[in-house]
Amino acid sequence: MKKLNIKKRYIAISLVALVLIGGFIFRKQLVLLGFDLFLSGQVEKKLEGSYEPIEGKKPEESKITPAGDPFSMLLLGIDQRGKEVGRSDTIIYTVARPKDDKILMVSIPRDTYAEIVGKDKEDKINHAFAFGGKKMIIDSVAKLVDEPVDHYATINFQGFIDVVDAMGGVELPITKDIVNKAAEHEKFTVKGGKPIYSGQEALYYVRYREDDHINRSERNMVFLNAIMNRMTQLNQITKVPELISIMGDNFTTDIEPKKIIDLAKDVFTADHREIYSYTLKGEGGRKANHIWYYIPDEKDLSYIHDMIDNWMDPNTKTDQLMVPVKEK
Repeated sequence: MKKLNIKKRYIAISLVALVLIGGFIFRKQLVLLGFDLFLSGQVEKKLEGSYEPIEGKKPEESKITPAGDPFSMLLLGIDQRGKEVGRSDTIIYTVARPKDDKILMVSIPRDTYAEIVGKDKEDKINHAFAFGGKKMIIDSVAKLVDEPVDHYATINFQGFIDVVDAMGGVELPITKDIVNKAAEHEKFTVKGGKPIYSGQEALYYVRYREDDHINRSERNMVFLNAIMNRMTQLNQITKVPELISIMGDNFTTDIEPKKIIDLAKDVFTADHREIYSYTLKGEGGRKANHIWYYIPDEKDLSYIHDMIDNWMDPNTKTDQLMVPVKEK
């Protein structure tokens, strides 16, 4: 009888250990199960206010499919306060390959001299958003890189700040103080060496203007990596409803709410996500109107076109992907 009791206790302890170990190994899956059971409907309803399809484009034309084929998205950080129209301060052409857990991000400097599609003129590409909203900036970027844009997502500065703060800040590799002090720029200082940075400090970090376009674009990429790493921490998924509420009017996209949730879950469950970044090369210069522009390098535009083609092809194997040339 004593041996039987010992055996039962051993079995019970073993079962508890298996549950604990299984709970640790599959903790993301367990959290996502709880999300599906208790939160997904709530989040989907809140996301309905952010859904703004592009005129003339139907939901069934979405390139985000259950098969997980590659799709492109234009990410826009909008310099917008209150009800003003604003301009696209950050412009990133993104290719996602869900099956490979790989993302390509091509940063386009906001002062890039380009054709503004629908305006019959050339100007700084970030002016397209002010001239004609999301459709005009999407069409103008597509024209510049000679590639279609499947979807878009925008967030304005207030949404940026509030989302970072709601996650308890973000880790950034700032080793020395960043000081924006030129007469024509907004004045601010971000102290180096801090373990965590607030939403306002993170915004200053990505908006710092007193160096070149390449460095600004690299900071955008560093921030995006940092915020994705922060989001995939286990304790962050419980904050999803709060984050969605915060974004509200500060965030818009033409991706349907259900598909946003599916994409978010893919991010949380990815074991090894890789993000590759590249910035359009060019040189600064003034045109006849004496306005300063960033003049894109035509050979580099061709390189970007080929790279996007390579990433967008579902038949491209992982080891055949064009890895962006390291920027110097």
